[in-house]
This record gives sequence, C-alpha cells and structure tokens, in this order.
Amino acid sequence: MSALIRLNPADNVATAIRALEVGVEGAVEMIPRGQKMALEPIAKGSEVRKYATLIGYAAEDIAAGSLVHTHNLEYRNVNRAYEFSTNLRDAPAPETIDTFMGYRRQNGKVGTRNYIAVLTSVNCSATAARRIAEHFTPERLAAYPNVDGVSAFVHGTGCGMADAGDGFEALQRVMWGYARNPNVVGVLMAGLGCETMQIDWLMEAFGLTPGPLFQAMNIQDVGGLSRTVAAGIAKIEAMLPLANDVTREPCPASELMVALQCGGSDAWSGITANPALGHACDLLVAQGGTGLLAETPEIYGAEHLLTARARTQAVGEQLIERIRWWEDYTARNKGVMDNNPSPGNKKGGLTTILEKSLGASAKGGTTPLTGVYKYAEEVRARGFTFMDSPGYDPASVTGQIAGGCNLVCFTTGRGSAFGSKPSPTIKVATNTRMYERMTDDMDINAGDILDAGVTVEAKGREIYQAFLRVASGEATKSEAQGLGDYEFVPWQIGAVM
Repeated sequence: MSALIRLNPADNVATAIRALEVGVEGAVEMIPRGQKMALEPIAKGSEVRKYATLIGYAAEDIAAGSLVHTHNLEYRNVNRAYEFSTNLRDAPAPETIDTFMGYRRQNGKVGTRNYIAVLTSVNCSATAARRIAEHFTPERLAAYPNVDGVSAFVHGTGCGMADAGDGFEALQRVMWGYARNPNVVGVLMAGLGCETMQIDWLMEAFGLTPGPLFQAMNIQDVGGLSRTVAAGIAKIEAMLPLANDVTREPCPASELMVALQCGGSDAWSGITANPALGHACDLLVAQGGTGLLAETPEIYGAEHLLTARARTQAVGEQLIERIRWWEDYTARNKGVMDNNPSPGNKKGGLTTILEKSLGASAKGGTTPLTGVYKYAEEVRARGFTFMDSPGYDPASVTGQIAGGCNLVCFTTGRGSAFGSKPSPTIKVATNTRMYERMTDDMDINAGDILDAGVTVEAKGREIYQAFLRVASGEATKSEAQGLGDYEFVPWQIGAVM
C-alpha cells in the first residue's frame, strides 16, 4: 500500500499517511505524517493543487519529493468567477422512511432533548442564572425523568453595545433562537434591568408571550441577587411538572436539523471524517431533513463549489454577499482571511485557508444548497443549508443551535472536548491515533477509512445511524461528561462602549 494519498490525478502534491524517510516514495527530505509532498517540480509562483483545486502558490522553486508547507507555500487572495446552479444533484429517494423517538412541540417542531433554559440578557445576571440552574441537581430532578436538565446560558455581553446594528441584532436572534429551540421545553429569562439588551424589547420584537413555560424577571425589579435566585427557583419548580408531562414519540427523520461542524482540523479531515459527514448529510437530506454548514471563514476559497450547488442564483448570491462582508470585516479590523488556519491546524498538515476550506466544505455533502442565513437566524429551508458564522467553534455552534439545530455533529483531527446544550454533540475522529488517545471524548472513528479500507459511504451511514440513536435519547460522550454549560458563546460583533 502506498504511503501517499493523491486525491486527484490533477494534484501536484500528495499527503503522507506515515512519516517518510529520505528515499521512501521519492522523498528527498523527511516528510512528517499528514504533511504534503511535491509529486513533481513546482516552479516559484506556480499553482499548488490538492483536491484538483488551487490551495496556494509556490513561494520558491520546490523540488519533487520535497515537503510542501508554510515555508514554501503562500496564500494569495483569489478572485473567482462564480457559477450558479450548475452542479445540482438531488438526493435519491430513500428506501425506507426512517424515524426517531422525539419530543413533538405545539408548533410542530421536534426536540431530541427536553431542557429548561435559564437565559440571560446581560452578563450582570449571569451569576443569578447559574445559581438558579445549579439548584436543580440530578437528585432534585430525579422525580422528573422526562426532563434532561435545567441549564443556564450566560454570556459576556448585553450592555456597553449599540442598541441597533449587526451586534445587537445577532444577540437578539441568539436569545430568541435558544428560547424557541425545539430542545427547550421551558424558559426563564433573567436580566438586570438597565442593560441595552432589554428583555421587554426582545419579547416584543419576536412575539414572545409569557406563560407557564415562559417567564422573565429583572434583578432590579425583584429586589437583588438573592431574591432573584429564590424567585427563579420557584418559577422553575412550577415548570417542572409541565415539562415532565412531555414524552417521546415516533417522529420522521425529516424533523432533524443537524449542525455540521469541525474543529481542531488536520490533514485527514478532508479525506475521512468530513466527506463521511457529508454523506451522512446527503442521507439526512434524502429523508427530508436539514444539514446546516457554517463557519464562513472556513469555506473561503471553496465558496465557488457551493454557489454551483445553489438551488437558485439568489441563494448563491446571498452566500457571496456574506463572503464580501467578511472580507470587509477582516480588512477594517486589520486582519486577513488567511489568519485561519490555526497553529494546530498547520501542525496537523493544513497550510492555507484555501486548503482547509476545501476539506471543511466536504461536510455539506453533494445535494443542492437551499438556503443561506445570517448568524443565529431561524433556518426555514429544508435540505443542505448554510449559516454565516465565525470559524470559532463555540460561537459558530451557538448560532446554529439558535437557528434551530436539534443535533450537532463535530469532526476533529487534533482532538476536541467540545459539547453543547440543549442540542447534543456527536464527535467524529478523523484518525485512529487520536480516537484511541481520546476515546472518552470521541463517539465515532473515521480513521478506519484509512486504516481498514472502510468506505466513506459506509462511515457516512454509520454517522447517520448515530443521528437517529442520539436523537432518540442515547447519550453522547460529551453529554456523559457533562459538557455544554460553558460552550454558549454568542458572537460579539461591533464596538464595546
């Protein structure tokens, strides 16, 4: 078996499956595992190609058999001519109509978990929210077996911000989205009272109506921290019997909306786990479900592949508008889009954002792109969709859950201890070494695509089946370890004043 993977005959680099000594596979220098080797001489200024696509330019003459990485591969801005709706491949009709055991809500949506959420409008009410949630220990919740937990979703903003514009609107959408997520059965909103992000404004803007399972209060009105904590505990105690009355019932897989995420990516991400997750997404879309890709900086350079899959030109143009916003956003903050990949990504074999994006976009499978959404905006289209977000995983997943995702699937090559509430995270390892090293954190190993000849399609079906089991109540590794209480991170956009 060759020690190199060449992904396409048009590529002039290949990835080393194991460390190559000089003379092995034509190497003229040591090639670390996961790094790229030149398959032919590449002149200075010439294109370097992987996935049959440009990933950068040779910064110097590169001899065949040489290591290709940050020292001799450079990024340049790429001006692309976009095509729209030229690569539309609908998912084939499924052989069976798959189901899971979910919680059907009054608005018709279906949850995979049954949480009571304590939401804060401002950091000033964070301690109150945490103390309220911490009161409801597993022992106190034992009498309510259908309630998965009481969780506080606190953040570091909500005041010292403009009361209009991108940042204010994004935080409003996050709060509304968590309150409306199908995995949330009851909501308590807690504020201070004088903050910019007024709870009353939010409720008016999004049509939220107080009721037995939706309560709100401000510390200043209630009379201080301790009284607020006591009042909040009492409000949730009244919610618990109602929340516990909800039971699981058979629901079609079409009701699943899965956040497609990756973090701590490496050279194997675009070869094993991401394409496998992409196939799982295709299987879900075939059932009428929804896959939601995000992390706009991590599809940069691959967005032309998505515009070609856009169901309509209008959908494709919405994606390009988000790309242009990011180019302006990074420029005015004196950054560049190639600030991503991270040092860990580079150590794992990724060199430029173009290379990383080609692998990251594989999570979206092959079906048409049906909708593009702003950060934390409610996702209404079914099928394969996209949400604008940063590449920072906690902030990105927060937006996806606010958009309605009731499951998260997270691929990682370097390793991750990420978990989320109220929507559980399934983690997929890109390589067996890391899977075995972090077996308490990884749910699925995609490394056997390389090690044991498992096909991408078979691994994709394994991931899809995990969607159904977890949606029915099976705990993920991150849930078993109690993760998710500190991973709620709304994206802060704009000046802090």
